[in-house]
Amino acid sequence: MTTFVDRVELHVAAGNGGHGCASVHREKFKPLGGPDGGNGGRGGDVILVVDQAITTLLDYHHSPHRKATNGQPGAGDNRSGKDGQDLVLNVPDGTVVLDKEGNVLADLVGQGTTFVAGQGGRGGLGNAALSSARRKAPGFALLGEPGEARDIVLELKTVADVALVGYPSAGKSSLISVLSAAKPKIADYPFTTLVPNLGVVTAGSTVYTIADVPGLIPGASQGRGLGLEFLRHVERCSVLVHVLDTATLESDRDPVTDLDIIEEELRQYGGLEDRPRIVVLNKVDIPDGQDLADMIRPDLEARGYQVFEVSAVARLGLKELSFALAGIVGEARAAKPQEEATRIVIRPKAVDDACFTVTYDEAEDVYRVRGEKPERWVRQTDFNNDEAVGYLADRLNRLGVEDQLMKAGARAGDGVAIGSLENAVVFDWEPTMMAGAEMLGRRGEDHRLEAPRPAAQRRRDREAERDDAQRAFDEFDPF
Repeated sequence: MTTFVDRVELHVAAGNGGHGCASVHREKFKPLGGPDGGNGGRGGDVILVVDQAITTLLDYHHSPHRKATNGQPGAGDNRSGKDGQDLVLNVPDGTVVLDKEGNVLADLVGQGTTFVAGQGGRGGLGNAALSSARRKAPGFALLGEPGEARDIVLELKTVADVALVGYPSAGKSSLISVLSAAKPKIADYPFTTLVPNLGVVTAGSTVYTIADVPGLIPGASQGRGLGLEFLRHVERCSVLVHVLDTATLESDRDPVTDLDIIEEELRQYGGLEDRPRIVVLNKVDIPDGQDLADMIRPDLEARGYQVFEVSAVARLGLKELSFALAGIVGEARAAKPQEEATRIVIRPKAVDDACFTVTYDEAEDVYRVRGEKPERWVRQTDFNNDEAVGYLADRLNRLGVEDQLMKAGARAGDGVAIGSLENAVVFDWEPTMMAGAEMLGRRGEDHRLEAPRPAAQRRRDREAERDDAQRAFDEFDPF
């Protein structure tokens, strides 16, 4: 059974905001109690939090769909709905969050680092919060916003100081088992190591972590073997250790060729050129292994490598190797720039920033309005309630949408679409002044919506012409 997973696709959905309540206070001897509808609760967020006690993404491999709770709707007597509970997902240290296109959204390193993967929807305002001197008893409330839902990819990149790389059965697992307290699976067949193993090494006053990366083979950077799956685990390491087998039983292999092949795979993977290298000649306790190590060591040192002869079985040369790695890790840590406390930067928007754009779409013959506020207000509007639609028109007018439509060349009766092409609300534009009390009818009504809709009729006629043309084309038979 799989116990280690380092890449998963996660489907997260934040909670929806609760709807506001449209209610009128009713009490004996108080026939005009006024609006008392409460606000809806906020939807819960989906939050990723680094927990160093977790080392795998296995839980999300088995349960890839995660959803936060919704906010509760408001109620009468000014009772607000309960906020949805945030969904906290613990992830391993070194988790990278990407979108479906491969763009990095967050790199989570360090205990407690957080990232909001899904933002909960806002709760809708009740009619008590919407009342004003002009609209004393609103017969509507705002709807809660839907929570953010998206697909993300989680990739785990091991956070270690030292990475052991090399061919399968080169002795990497044996080496990490004697340098640290790690207990990896060890056997005399290829691909014994199927998952990266981590160990903690203490050398004098320096404590560092070491990772045993599964064996690499030619073509690993293109996906052969297990290399492509685990090469990402060496990206964060400060030093690479080439473990070479000096007592291999394969007649067509030798340590120098193995080193060249692994270096070529690392080069093709990219991003590791600046990491210091150390070469470890393993299995020198075997007579043939020691003879081969004596032959190739001068060549490796001539290339500029620092070479160590060790035996994981006989525990030879381990102390020298451990302290040498501690020295390199210490230098790498000292060279890193000191992390400063995160500064909170506030960037207020310009005073004349309209927060929306108006463009003309010739293909659909509509003026398209895009912006955070207009689109959010549309999502919060109950289009089954005429008064709520009239309130939306007033808000858009106050924002300056009508002025921009006039500048863009829109005329009365033209179609206006708010939102994206796939999910837009289309209506006929009638320039209006700010609505007063004389414009409002009974609760839930707005007289401005009783006017004819010429743009809607033009759209229906255009769609009918398209259907007739398509039907004629389908029925045409040249034979």
